[in-house]
Amino acid sequence: MSDVDKQPVLLFASLRDRAGQSAIDVQFSGGTVAELRDAIAAQYPVLSDGLATSRIAVDHEFREDGDAIPAGAEVAVIPPVSGG
Repeated sequence: MSDVDKQPVLLFASLRDRAGQSAIDVQFSGGTVAELRDAIAAQYPVLSDGLATSRIAVDHEFREDGDAIPAGAEVAVIPPVSGG
């Protein structure tokens, strides 16, 4: 996998725990948030259960599944959290 088609993705909370690391590199050459979700699920099956309910932030703003991810963007996956 070359650097051109790797998308660094930051993981938080339960997804970070499942992956055993705070960031992953996903083979992804661009597209929408939904396509990135699919790529993460395919390449990191251990994360697939939590992806459907997680929010995706692109450059510090939550995005919808149809939104494009620009090249070089910072991407984070944030699962729902509970607390008091």
